[in-house]
Amino acid sequence: MTRRLAWLEGIRFFAAVLLLLYHAQLLFTDYAYTPKPTGLIANGSLLWTASGELATDVWSRAVTAAMWFGYQFVDVFVLVSGFSLVLSLKGHKSAGSFVVQRCLRILLPFWTVAAIAYPLLAAIGWWTHSYIPDAWHVFAGLTFPLLFDYGGRLLLSTSGPWWFIPLILSFALSFPALWWLLQRWGARNLLWVSCLITFGYRALAVWVFDGHPTYVIVSATASWFPFLSMLAKLSTFVLGMTVAQQFKVGMGVIFWSDFKVLALAIPAYSCGFVGQFYRFGWVVNDFLIAIGLSLLCMVAFRRLCRFDWLARCSIWLGSHSYSYFLIHNFVIDRTIRLWVHHDLNLYRESLPFMIIGTLGLALSVDWATPRVRSGAIAVFTFVDRKLRQPLQDRSPAESLSSD
Repeated sequence: MTRRLAWLEGIRFFAAVLLLLYHAQLLFTDYAYTPKPTGLIANGSLLWTASGELATDVWSRAVTAAMWFGYQFVDVFVLVSGFSLVLSLKGHKSAGSFVVQRCLRILLPFWTVAAIAYPLLAAIGWWTHSYIPDAWHVFAGLTFPLLFDYGGRLLLSTSGPWWFIPLILSFALSFPALWWLLQRWGARNLLWVSCLITFGYRALAVWVFDGHPTYVIVSATASWFPFLSMLAKLSTFVLGMTVAQQFKVGMGVIFWSDFKVLALAIPAYSCGFVGQFYRFGWVVNDFLIAIGLSLLCMVAFRRLCRFDWLARCSIWLGSHSYSYFLIHNFVIDRTIRLWVHHDLNLYRESLPFMIIGTLGLALSVDWATPRVRSGAIAVFTFVDRKLRQPLQDRSPAESLSSD
């Protein structure tokens, strides 16, 4: 099982690195290019012009152009999350305990990063006379999800990519119900229903709510907020669940040959890629991209993980991918705004250091997270012991309720 899943962990970390490179390129070029609903040819022209700001030769321009689409790995994360949750069900006797554990796995690293980041951001901001999060947004970030941030306004003031945290948390909370429906209706029926819900909702988001996907910048009444809801990516998450269900019984796409996988992946990705340049394509393109890109990555990482040392490396890196995602925007934002500025050579030289530096910080967070949890438990235990009333001092009603 470990060898088979090494490729999955490799995809997790690869996706996190590609998201770092995507956000770094956006920030350095001041959002020189984002997909527009103006068609493939017009976008190709805009993309080539924007890539010319970072490279001159054809090969470098092609690599730079590919980086503008790093946001597509968000949908890979969603699909992988659905897949992983099904596999992690083993050993859980109740839905309640499973939900609590999954929520803590999302929130504890987040709270650890937030608790460390806010003082550091304040110190750096004071020292460099740059941005410092205001007190309200610090409180909102530290107490999330007490203030659930589906609108993106609370967490975005600290880190733009944190809009994703409410999304994955909502999927974790919804998973027991989706799992129950998967057992009751079957994988095919649940997938069809989820597709109808997602595509119908995304059509409303485009033509009724007047919104646009998270990776697009156009004038729209609702901006990108309609596409932050879990309904916008429900089908992708359910697809991950159904693939995992098949995998557990030795069936499905994961057991296909590379040729058969590519025969599905390439057309799916191609249709999704073209669809992102048209408003009607926004209804289905993320789902198709998730299928195609996930399968392409699976083929590549399955081959890489045939080597034992790469399999072990993938498993290790993948275990730190979530913390890597949480931290990466802090690293690129402070590095580019305070050191690189608009120097292209400095930007190129700093990319490897940002990638490795973010990994180092992720390791620190993953080391600190269980200690933060232990400390919080110790504080609560101490306070509880001091404030708990002896049994003889309790009122009859309190004694009855405790019994």
